[in-house]
Amino acid sequence: MTPPPKQTVETLRWRDPQLEMVDQRLLPHRIEFVPCASAADVAQAIKDMVVRGAPAIGCAAAYGIALEALQHRDADAAVFHAAMGPAFDRLAASRPTAVNLFWALSRMRSLIRHSAELTTPDLADALLALAHEILAEDVRINRAMGAHGAALLADGARVLTHCNAGALATGGHGTALGVIRSAVNAGKRIHVIADETRPFLQGARLTAWEMVQENIPVTLITDNMSGFLMSRGEVDAVIVGADRVAANGDVANKIGTYMVAVLARRHGIPFYVACPLSTIDLTIADGSGIPIEERAASEVTGYREHQWAAPGVAVRNPSFDVTPAELVTALITERGIIKRPDTRTIQSVMAGTPAR
Repeated sequence: MTPPPKQTVETLRWRDPQLEMVDQRLLPHRIEFVPCASAADVAQAIKDMVVRGAPAIGCAAAYGIALEALQHRDADAAVFHAAMGPAFDRLAASRPTAVNLFWALSRMRSLIRHSAELTTPDLADALLALAHEILAEDVRINRAMGAHGAALLADGARVLTHCNAGALATGGHGTALGVIRSAVNAGKRIHVIADETRPFLQGARLTAWEMVQENIPVTLITDNMSGFLMSRGEVDAVIVGADRVAANGDVANKIGTYMVAVLARRHGIPFYVACPLSTIDLTIADGSGIPIEERAASEVTGYREHQWAAPGVAVRNPSFDVTPAELVTALITERGIIKRPDTRTIQSVMAGTPAR
């Protein structure tokens, strides 16, 4: 059987004078790009999940600020700065759990604060240049994480992943899937097990699609099958991404991650979290302080035009849950592997000490 042709899709791409994002709501059946010309456009795309995944959201937010600055590049300084405040606020409100969003906005705000000597056209250009650098930096970080994490996977490993922490969730290469890509590139035979990840089906639609495009063996399962496979010895490791990691190592990730971590511990399977250091939030002591986004009931009662739930039923739809640090075998970062993460080891790595 001839393998399908590889398709390389840029999650975000700059097409002067606008940002284009691949519409992840339509994958894997259609590849379409959504153009964004302002901070409001980007914020709406983030909120509507045109783009998703903490690193990709951070990159998109940086471009949102740059777009707003470019729209006001010919205004006087007072008008320029008056316009930027609402742009920051709108983007910050788009997805509350993903800390990379706030990290990127902080970098953009810092540039404005330290560039009082620049004219508004020059400042707008500088903000666009920083957005480009944040995107390129994300890819470099993901490749570094991949190199560190690949060493954790044995040749022939069967690796379960939850949600999509691949190229589509980042500027490129991916976090959890970046580890798998790097292991495959190193010559290891890896078989991916992707759970479908209800209710938005990021595993079925996005992770499975990414792996098929690259001819990496992948098996799709429903979310409630992972314990069965683990009990039969069919899973060797679990790797997930993260939307925010608290100072003590508690991990907020897509709803259902906690369940997978508990099952992995029960069956003695290592549970790894691939996360750039920008995802670690030292201002939050533990997972109880991480805000958890609650999304629309319609995402649970059906998908797009298909509805299957009884009309009028009450619905809960938290988009994330928190996995306690005690269930995390290691954090995979661009500085190395943080084994048995806790407040002390995380603070040490964040301060510049290489992880071991």
